[in-house]
Amino acid sequence: MSKHILLIADGRSAITTRWIDLLNFLGYRISLVSTYPVNSEIKVDKLFVLPVAFSDAGEEKNKNSLNKKSQQPTTNWKKKLIQNARPLMMRIRYLLGPSTLPNYQHQLTTIISEIKPNLVHALRIPYEGMLASTIPLEIPLLVSIWGNDFTLHADANRTMHDLTKKVMHRADGVLADVHRDIQLAHKWGLDENKPTVVVPGGGGILFEEIELSKQINIGEIEIPSNVPVIINPRGIRAYARSDIFFKSIPLVLQNLTDAIFLCPGMQGKPEAQKWIDHLKISDHVRLLPNLPQEVLWSLFHKSHISVSITTHDGTPNTLLESMACGCFPIAGDINSLREWITPGINGFLIEPGNPQDLADAIIAATQNAGLRKKAAIFNGNLIKAKAEVGIVRNQVARFYEKFLQ
Repeated sequence: MSKHILLIADGRSAITTRWIDLLNFLGYRISLVSTYPVNSEIKVDKLFVLPVAFSDAGEEKNKNSLNKKSQQPTTNWKKKLIQNARPLMMRIRYLLGPSTLPNYQHQLTTIISEIKPNLVHALRIPYEGMLASTIPLEIPLLVSIWGNDFTLHADANRTMHDLTKKVMHRADGVLADVHRDIQLAHKWGLDENKPTVVVPGGGGILFEEIELSKQINIGEIEIPSNVPVIINPRGIRAYARSDIFFKSIPLVLQNLTDAIFLCPGMQGKPEAQKWIDHLKISDHVRLLPNLPQEVLWSLFHKSHISVSITTHDGTPNTLLESMACGCFPIAGDINSLREWITPGINGFLIEPGNPQDLADAIIAATQNAGLRKKAAIFNGNLIKAKAEVGIVRNQVARFYEKFLQ
């Protein structure tokens, strides 16, 4: 009989979906405790929802559409309210979210006693790992670390700090997508003798599907031919410097007057629209909704440069995917990304707070087709060696078996 894995994760996440696909391929039986309400069908034996840290509050239906005519106008006061509320809500969640843990930890214990998994795997520390930190000691607990678990969330306040340490003390093994986070895990309390592995958080790159995505119809997204195309796939996030990205655009347009900037995941976001209106760059920016994976890959194939300017990160899946599609990556100069990008060889790393540096990097990469071509070959080989899905599957299978034997 196949071993039974209980995942604790955000069931809405593409990373969760890919991890489930990976475990199904490896032949494990899977149950999922989702920390967010989920609507889509998920390929697991059993599904439970434990909306820890108020994750079910204010759930929005995705009304984004590629059809601009279908969008309803948002009044200025609503835009400002949403924009100002986001950082406040994050602080409130840090403050009050941990208080929801005991009730859901009790429910999780009941679920575990019912389904009897052989192993529990939490796909990040807050709040999935925190939720799992009190499971019975006889059940192995694996914890995946996301790029901002330690560098952003862990020191939000004293409670988050203490809960992060508790997770690392309880974890029997840790998975991360950069070596930096393994080092940080030990500093946060993970025993040096406990197993660790470094693999892409999304389960690896599907080169065959990425190649096929070249032919995908991108629908109503209009991209003029023979113009520089720059894509920013990171959306609006607390740790993404969207302000720096938008401020760089007028500086780029001084040299690249016909450049087009694609922004998946930013359609309907008041912060993005504010910058476009303020900087008067609407003719050059396409705000797009959250896109199906194959459509995003198709846009990567059609783009020259991908931009990911963040202050906290591990290995973004969009970074690996864009590199696999031949995009020249420009990212914030943080330690985790130096594990993938050697400046001037296969991408550029820039100071995350300087729009002129970003503009200069975009212009330099656009005007140096030879560098982009060499980088595309280098990055294709790099991803195949370190992040191809078959390699990742084998690493994960070997890691899991350490706890399932």
